[in-house]
Amino acid sequence: MNLNVYLSGEIHTDWRQRLKDGCEALNLPVVFTSAVTDHDASDAAGDMLGEENSNYWRDHKSAKVNAIRTKTLIGNCDVAVVRFGDKYKQWNAAFDAGYCSALGTPYITLHDESIIHPLKEVDASAMAWATTPEQVIEILQYVLTKE
Repeated sequence: MNLNVYLSGEIHTDWRQRLKDGCEALNLPVVFTSAVTDHDASDAAGDMLGEENSNYWRDHKSAKVNAIRTKTLIGNCDVAVVRFGDKYKQWNAAFDAGYCSALGTPYITLHDESIIHPLKEVDASAMAWATTPEQVIEILQYVLTKE
């Protein structure tokens, strides 16, 4: 069995790379996909549709172009990992978790104990809550190798 894993959320730490490296070290058959993690590129995703004088409309167009990628990748994944950091509010990650929930796509939340309370509804719908990428790797290993 191969797993297609969508990585959502916080872009300021190395959690994505730690997951990829850990799964590769264990030879787990995992394909990772993600939203665009280059903040400037994501903000400019709609710029090809014409210049805007209003930040609202620039953000609106870019959000829609980014949603083409996000909806497609979430719709095709087997499981998602949704990372919430403590420095910034990841509204997009909460939205992705809700989208997963609506689709019936299993997801794992990844965040520190310090933000359990604001994420209680998101965690309640998750299949697991992890505090480290290494715990996520253990979950993926279990799913892929235990009979």
